[in-house]
Amino acid sequence: MSASSLIRLIALAALWGGSFLFMRVAVPSLEAVPTAVMRGLFSALGLGMALWAMGYRPRLGRYLWPLLLLGVINSGIPFLMYALAAQVLPSGYSAIFNATTPLMAVVVGALFFAEGITAARVLGVVLGIGGVAVLAQAGPLELTPAALGGIAACFAATVCYAFSSFLTLKLAGTHAAVDMRAAVFISQLGALVVLLPAFCVAWWLEPGMLSQLVQAPLLAWGNVLLLGLLSTALAYVIYFRLIADEGPNKALTVTFIVPVFAVLWGWLLLDEPLSAAHAAGGGLIALSLWVVLRSKTQ
Repeated sequence: MSASSLIRLIALAALWGGSFLFMRVAVPSLEAVPTAVMRGLFSALGLGMALWAMGYRPRLGRYLWPLLLLGVINSGIPFLMYALAAQVLPSGYSAIFNATTPLMAVVVGALFFAEGITAARVLGVVLGIGGVAVLAQAGPLELTPAALGGIAACFAATVCYAFSSFLTLKLAGTHAAVDMRAAVFISQLGALVVLLPAFCVAWWLEPGMLSQLVQAPLLAWGNVLLLGLLSTALAYVIYFRLIADEGPNKALTVTFIVPVFAVLWGWLLLDEPLSAAHAAGGGLIALSLWVVLRSKTQ
């Protein structure tokens, strides 16, 4: 992996690690579905205004529908799943379970995209999962039915991310016909294809939801705005570029570093404690990244 890609990898991990912090602050006041919807909406608006200001006008033709579908898989469903998980899982756990995405990508790549499984990939994934398991011991989770539902939502999101990473490479990779700026923007519009109907259903089930949103504190709205603009719009620009340059398997190793940043932001901003388990887990995660990234194969 090149130095520029490594910098992008770390920046992306910092942004996605922050997303779990933003959700933990926003969801209690805005609830899960509105948080996910506003995340997608602010992301699409931010990207759209930036592209318009740059004078960019995408011409997609036959790629419009594939990119919208990519947005459903890559953003819409995961946004909703992680917002639902944020209602029931303790601090940082969604980030920890998100780190199983490379394992899902290895399985999905082998089953559906003719990707080879190398010893380095397997060893790197095992070490990364081991690091995540050690991190999880820093704050044991009581496996209530609600917590199990949150865990299931996280794993559903990781499966979506695994599939979408390969689809992104085909639609917006280095040799693809679609400009990456268009791919990122249209994929965020695709997310709204899932999120807006979910919002309508939530509103129908809870008519007082709009009043609750209006009365929500500015802190919650500020966090969901940062979630949409920084941890989604900017993050996906970096992520798509990383996939184009390094391939999906190496790009998805970012999920190993995300829990480290989620714990770090929680310590810095929410006064959450650090322990030896965090140091040991972070060390295993760093070793797993070294094993995966030193491999010349994607």
